[in-house]
Amino acid sequence: MVEQTNAPYDFRSDTLTKPTPEMLEAMLHAEVGDDVYDEDPTIHKLEKYIVELTGKEAALFCASSTMSNQIAARTHLPKPPHSIICDDRAHIFRFEAGGLAIISQTMVYPITPKNGVYITAEEVRAKIVPAGDPHFSPTRLIEIENTLGGSIMPIEEMEKIKALANEKQIKVHLDGARLWNVCAATNTEMKAWTQHVDSVNLCLSKGIGAPVGAVLAGTKEFIEDAKFYKKLMGGGWRQAGVLAAAALVAIETIWPKMSQDHDRAKKIEQVFAKYGFSTLIPVDTNMVMVNAKGGNLDVAKLSLECKKLGVIIRDSSPDVIRFVVHHHIDDKAVDLIDQALKATLDN
Repeated sequence: MVEQTNAPYDFRSDTLTKPTPEMLEAMLHAEVGDDVYDEDPTIHKLEKYIVELTGKEAALFCASSTMSNQIAARTHLPKPPHSIICDDRAHIFRFEAGGLAIISQTMVYPITPKNGVYITAEEVRAKIVPAGDPHFSPTRLIEIENTLGGSIMPIEEMEKIKALANEKQIKVHLDGARLWNVCAATNTEMKAWTQHVDSVNLCLSKGIGAPVGAVLAGTKEFIEDAKFYKKLMGGGWRQAGVLAAAALVAIETIWPKMSQDHDRAKKIEQVFAKYGFSTLIPVDTNMVMVNAKGGNLDVAKLSLECKKLGVIIRDSSPDVIRFVVHHHIDDKAVDLIDQALKATLDN
């Protein structure tokens, strides 16, 4: 059983955000209808807005990013044999309960990026399995994730991967669960990134702070096919406009302030650097991946010192500590991390 906590600050994930009073108020007054009949006006409003943001033709409100990603893969891969190329750390590969194997019946060829941060078009090209040989499952989909571990895949690399995919007639799906952070960090429009993929998943319940949901966007034909798999996976959720209402408020009120999360993540990086600890990958957005093993830091002891100060951190690995900053984290929380780290090292 997972230990429950009411600590003031929780750095384990941005999934721990809770809806603001403005979101709850919007939920209370949301205009709703039956989404399976495509009659929920608030969901229509959210999907239309995502279409505008991404530059795609259509969008589909889903229960979670896992559902959205799995729907995308299954829609892109209607007929085996087929395979997917993705980053070895990709959420769709490692953290979605084996959905690719179960739902899409697909092989996965993961890449461990040589630069330690993001996969490159050169690495993808080397992994592509061509059609024609019955011994192998041909590559039909390339999946990329941005951000991954809080680090940004450069837009130039996405463009190269899409050009390669077009050359090989392969589709590209973007798990943009935290693409909001990418846009905030780079001060760019979302469509600047999504133009380089065939479909994109956007999470609403992480840093954006809505209680539930994700949106899948792509062509009209793709989304029409995706609706079948949404229903198949239990996504016929009827009057879900109450959730869409919260998401619309979250995008309007939390996204514009997201750069503050990135600034605080940088401050956490600086706290650890002050004591001689480095990060494993660049701190581009709201995540800090501290190299505990390299600095001989006792993660369990740090976790205990943090709890004394009302701070929860992810202590499941003795080698890496992942701090995830979100809109419930303030400057005081960063100061408390500094105090806890100092106490850990002094003892």
